[in-house]
Amino acid sequence: MQPELADPALASAVGVVRTQVRLQKLDFWLRNPDYLADELLTDYESSREAPLLHLAGEILDSEEPEVRRYPMLRHHFGAYEPLDDALAVLRSAGLIAVRRRGTVSRVRQHDYFLLGDGRRVANEIVSQEPVFQYYVERVALVVALADGLGGTELKARQYLQREYAQTDRGTRIGSVSAQARTRLEQFRAQAAAPQREAEVK
Repeated sequence: MQPELADPALASAVGVVRTQVRLQKLDFWLRNPDYLADELLTDYESSREAPLLHLAGEILDSEEPEVRRYPMLRHHFGAYEPLDDALAVLRSAGLIAVRRRGTVSRVRQHDYFLLGDGRRVANEIVSQEPVFQYYVERVALVVALADGLGGTELKARQYLQREYAQTDRGTRIGSVSAQARTRLEQFRAQAAAPQREAEVK
């Protein structure tokens, strides 16, 4: 039985992200579309599923990697941004709840709950300002990419990126948009080659 089931403050919870590490890693892909697109290309490289190439192209063919980018610091455990101040606004409004597991001296895990009012307000914002639909779509893409992966596994995957791994601790993680766009064109050329050969024949 999950301990939160006995917590009346969580009765209206409609979703949860477990562990701060996982939340930080999901946040990184949302805030860095170039890395998100490059991960889609990595999945395409192994699966050759055309929709992955298309999704990566939608991001990299636009100015999204430059316009939407919001860099994060490289911390001991990878991409990191202090969460307390940002989440305090949502917590005080009763939109989310945060629970800690462990002891006062040693917190083992943070769990982040979206409450019913939080979902309602988010839906109202998107309805009134459709421009924010971008974030709904990107969050869905990020969650799909991370499906089945815990925080530690996401951290390990992100560390496979050389730019990410070699960033000095305490500094902002640099962009990979140029490398990602080069990979995109290479994969597009590979995908188009069989069609060109068929046309020649």
